Amino acid sequence: MGTPVVQTLTILTVMPSPALEIRGLCKTFGTFRAVDKIDLVVRPGTFHGIVGPNGAGKSTTIGMAVGLVVPDAGEIRILGVDALRDRDAARNLTGVLPDGLDLPERLTGAELLRYSAGLRGLSRGAAAERVTELIQVLGITKAAVTPLADCSTGNRKKVGLAQALLHAPRLLVLDEPFEAVDPVSAAGIRRVLRRFVDGGGTCVLSTHSMMLVEQMCDEVTVIHQGRVVAAGPVAEVAGGIPLEDRFVELVGAEAEGADGLGWLVR
Repeated sequence: MGTPVVQTLTILTVMPSPALEIRGLCKTFGTFRAVDKIDLVVRPGTFHGIVGPNGAGKSTTIGMAVGLVVPDAGEIRILGVDALRDRDAARNLTGVLPDGLDLPERLTGAELLRYSAGLRGLSRGAAAERVTELIQVLGITKAAVTPLADCSTGNRKKVGLAQALLHAPRLLVLDEPFEAVDPVSAAGIRRVLRRFVDGGGTCVLSTHSMMLVEQMCDEVTVIHQGRVVAAGPVAEVAGGIPLEDRFVELVGAEAEGADGLGWLVR
């Protein structure tokens, strides 16, 4: 008998596309380069924090990623979709809560959500079911029947989050979602976001709160003067010290005014 032939089975592992992939992104306003060749990769199924000082380019980067700002150059892919060429497909995959969310003041929370559901093409039955569930889970029963002009900042943020979640996106992009939000509302938002990511979604958070990043995020990108100065797992970027201290080191901030204001000292 001849020698038996042993067949080797090669198994190819297909890596999932990044939830968000940005390459060489640039944006200039007049003579000011707000974003300068930024690269950013967000793994699917994670919390990813984006931090930086005021004016660093965070909001502009996020605005370009979700189609609110047109980039001068660069590539943006959302779950493998070219977001600059196929904006509709990318928009269907993405839920957005921008900073300074401008909501129609005369609508109640429920009216806004029903209207948004119609724009997203949801059937009346699916829209009613999702709106009811989001109102209950986010604890915005009062805001649902109150004109948004009369709602607190926390409730407005939660209505905005409900609007972002309504079409069941796979990527959620939030710009300062906890700014001016009371602790009770913030806790509710954190629970919903954790449930979203645990269910397979991906969440990108732009924030000034290093504590929030340390508590919630798997990875962080630090942006300064329109460029990425550090990126990776939160613990690695922090380098064994509090993330806030590491952040100050990275952006080159120095204590200011230590020798001034002597007239305040008693």
